[in-house]
Amino acid sequence: MKRVAIIGGGPAGLMAAQVLVDAGVAVHLYDAMPSVGRKFLLAGKGGLNLTHSEDADRFASRFGARRPQIERLLQGFGPEPLRAWAKGLGIDTFIGTSGRVFPTDMKAAPLLRAWLHRLRHPVEPQASTQAEEGGVRFHMRHRWLGWDADGHTLRFETPQGEVEVTADAVVLALGGGSWARLGSNGAWVPLLTERGVQVSPLLPANCGFDVASSARSTMTNTVGWSEHFTSRFAGQPLKSVAIAYTASTGQAFKRKGEFVATQTGVEGSLIYAASSLLRDDILAHGQATLLLDLLPDHSPERVLAEVSHPRGSRSLSSHLKSRLGLEGIKMALLHEILSKDDLNQPAKLAAAIKALPLHLVVTRPLVEAISSAGGVPFELLNDALMLQALPGVFCAGEMLDWEAPTGGYLLTACFASGKAAGEGVVRYLQVPARV
Repeated sequence: MKRVAIIGGGPAGLMAAQVLVDAGVAVHLYDAMPSVGRKFLLAGKGGLNLTHSEDADRFASRFGARRPQIERLLQGFGPEPLRAWAKGLGIDTFIGTSGRVFPTDMKAAPLLRAWLHRLRHPVEPQASTQAEEGGVRFHMRHRWLGWDADGHTLRFETPQGEVEVTADAVVLALGGGSWARLGSNGAWVPLLTERGVQVSPLLPANCGFDVASSARSTMTNTVGWSEHFTSRFAGQPLKSVAIAYTASTGQAFKRKGEFVATQTGVEGSLIYAASSLLRDDILAHGQATLLLDLLPDHSPERVLAEVSHPRGSRSLSSHLKSRLGLEGIKMALLHEILSKDDLNQPAKLAAAIKALPLHLVVTRPLVEAISSAGGVPFELLNDALMLQALPGVFCAGEMLDWEAPTGGYLLTACFASGKAAGEGVVRYLQVPARV
């Protein structure tokens, strides 16, 4: 019987395990953590966003430069098959008002429990040897150390000491570099580079940014808001706003939503959606300036008319609150970024309300990011996700070089890549079709 080692117990590794155990292969899954699916459970803490209901073309567009590679994987296991798979585990799903897809109870734990039960007790009896082992065999607290000197044996650090494992094929599903405390720490990078696999640097994705300390000048060596702004507004959301950004490559981004002011800058869903463009320009040019529309539902003409309306003895803050509903953190941002002279010129103030420049100069650290970019380039893999330099070694999940915004895209692609890697192993091992 063929034996496969899967290293990594996230969605990609578990999906590869399911494909393989269903094919009658002896599957041993190894993970450094005490239990599998820890990042998956954390992702579901506020409601598990499994996938998205938008059409296939728009869904595929979310993966940017890696669209061709990810789209091919999605053709094998996209949003609808993912929902059907969850239903097969007894988990119904629904489409939210935003188009995102969630389990009906919004939780990740019931789905993971049902999945692990199926992996340990496959629906169809396997070959006798595997049936005696009870489906997938899980080996927790096994930290991968790479290969032995001859490159044929896997090494693991365990509480009982180092152990060595041989397998007919290996699936690496070790995650990216974010959420190190949950196991995705990028420790696998040097283990692959030692074997001649050149890994693209791991970078923060779906991340926050620090602003220039003086928003009126991008030429600064320090970051962060003023003490006055931070003490009053750090942690507060900016709702019903829009941001616009044109990258140095010419790619334009514009979207309405919300984000949060942090101690030193900005983060949140609207910022995450543009984070890849902002990050790449900061890396290339040292800064990125996005334009913030504080009143996206108001035309520039209306804003100018209201700002220009005589305010008599009222303060500027009272005037803008009365005429435009501007108050709180939005008003504070205008004071933070504009000079007193600009605030007192209606044309400049109105223009700033519709396009307030935020100068971003630093990407927040990888450890704080929702996900990561970089990893094993697709160019080093064949169509079955096997490393060309290491026959029999397959890669899946976030350790591949791709990224996507939040909204179910990350999880869906991880599932799809795990399924593709598992199917690739089946073909590589020439496992006979089940009758």
